[in-house]
Amino acid sequence: MDEPSGSRLARLWWLWAIIGVLIIMAAGILLTQRAALAAPEQPIAFSHNLHDEAGVQCLFCHPNPMRSDVAGIPSVERCVGCHGVIATDRSEVQKVLGFWERQEPIPWERVIEMPDHVFFSHQPHLQSGVSCETCHGDVGQMTVARPTRRMDMGWCLNCHLEQPEEKVALLADCLACHK
Repeated sequence: MDEPSGSRLARLWWLWAIIGVLIIMAAGILLTQRAALAAPEQPIAFSHNLHDEAGVQCLFCHPNPMRSDVAGIPSVERCVGCHGVIATDRSEVQKVLGFWERQEPIPWERVIEMPDHVFFSHQPHLQSGVSCETCHGDVGQMTVARPTRRMDMGWCLNCHLEQPEEKVALLADCLACHK
């Protein structure tokens, strides 16, 4: 026995509505992921790659993770420590020197920012042998610094759960990251 055509149309309409919602959700997820991995516009075209090739280590420009919770963004004074004499003829270095002469900080945009409800310290990670590249990717090969992965709770927790069994209970405790 055939169904009434109105019932068939209603089912077809619902099917297309569900497909439409799924497409919109997938697009939203992809766009959010893309935005999370985008490089912010910076006031100076800084090349991590160029500095890495010159042998500059992460902790030279970002010395804070060994003595505080944050890596910190290098000060103009840190930059001028080298660029007061190195590559002073390059336009981007001249911009750095301009900030120095005006006694203004370089208004760098953060590349990675944790939500306010997350407590993160670089210290225990570095002390336990986690390299900068584990979380930040191979920044030394980047011309423009950008996030290489979405550092969300699931990503962090996966790494915490891969640690030695005697540490997992402490590292999986909510208060390890949420204070």
